[in-house]
Amino acid sequence: MAVGIFDSGLGGLTILDAVQARLADQDFVYLADSANAPYGVRTPDDIYDLTVAATQRLFNAGCDLVVLACNTASAAALRRMQENWVPSDKRVLGVFVPLIEALTERHWGDNSPPRQVAVNHVALFATPATVATRAFQRELSFRAIGVDVEAQACGGVVDAIEDGDMILADALVRSHVDALKRKMPHPQAAILGCTHYPLLKDTFLEALGAEVSVFSQADLVAESLADYLIRHPDKTGGGTAAFLTTGDPKRVSARATQFLRRGITFTAA
Repeated sequence: MAVGIFDSGLGGLTILDAVQARLADQDFVYLADSANAPYGVRTPDDIYDLTVAATQRLFNAGCDLVVLACNTASAAALRRMQENWVPSDKRVLGVFVPLIEALTERHWGDNSPPRQVAVNHVALFATPATVATRAFQRELSFRAIGVDVEAQACGGVVDAIEDGDMILADALVRSHVDALKRKMPHPQAAILGCTHYPLLKDTFLEALGAEVSVFSQADLVAESLADYLIRHPDKTGGGTAAFLTTGDPKRVSARATQFLRRGITFTAA
């Protein structure tokens, strides 16, 4: 049984790359909604409708489990989908949970009261839509107290990455880090709250400084998914991967190959 990996564009390939390395025998179907990217400047209703349509496309492709490898979709659509739309025989997971587990050092199933954690000052870099939902702060507050989260909406970064303009993306990241530091001069940890951002992790690290711990989602999500699949062995496969896009397959394939430095061929969704 294939696992679906969904993103508004190519950022979710950072998640796919990590989970493929961790789960070599698992089948995957990746769907990039490139025709409608980026999601980070859309309204919550737009994001919900697009995410539902993409998830249904992956269900139709034989995926009983879909990972929303898009922080904007996870923040703006996941809870509403789980409450009102996801069929009882399907499962849709987001990318926030593994990140909050790592930051708070407590398992998601731990329902004890919120408590103090080691990190008190956290910088969150995310799309404008993700920042607007305050979903990260809400989920974090269920498990930790005394954590000051300063969010920085990183407008333009996803667009630059999707266009292949990494020089512009690098400059934008540095500008957004500078803006964050004016609000929170000494963060202890930084969250890269968009799956595109690991492509610029070195830039974030350099701009933030060596004293800041940077949390990126790819490896954390891979470990979380591996744990889930160990508990649900019916989801294993033969290690194949299919790539679908709502955009121009030729253009998206070229960008994906550039990002992952290996040949990736997309077909029309």
